[in-house]
Amino acid sequence: LPDGVNISKEARSAISRAASVFVLYATSCANNFAVKGKRKTLNAGDVLSAMEEMEFQRFVAPLKESLEVYRREQKGKKEARKDKDKKADSEEQDKNREEENDDDDERMEEEEQNDEEEVDN
Repeated sequence: LPDGVNISKEARSAISRAASVFVLYATSCANNFAVKGKRKTLNAGDVLSAMEEMEFQRFVAPLKESLEVYRREQKGKKEARKDKDKKADSEEQDKNREEENDDDDERMEEEEQNDEEEVDN
């Protein structure tokens, strides 16, 4: 909206109701595509098909672009999570190796002490 435009409470309420009706109608149309595909879950393709059926073709291209951006972000997050998990696993393995080495060192010291005691006896 341009600067200096005021919207009354009634107008805000009307826009909100219109948006709700639009979303419900779009969901219903998308659900019809899911049912035709013998699925219970709506997917992005169903929503895009619903937009075309509702004659909102001008929204299809921007929606596809937004979907691609979203998918790239999710893929990046997933890869970052995998990298983080790999790093954590690697650090845990390093820690376990250090603990094993410490245990080995302690065992060797005990064996050396035992050997020294046997020699003394």
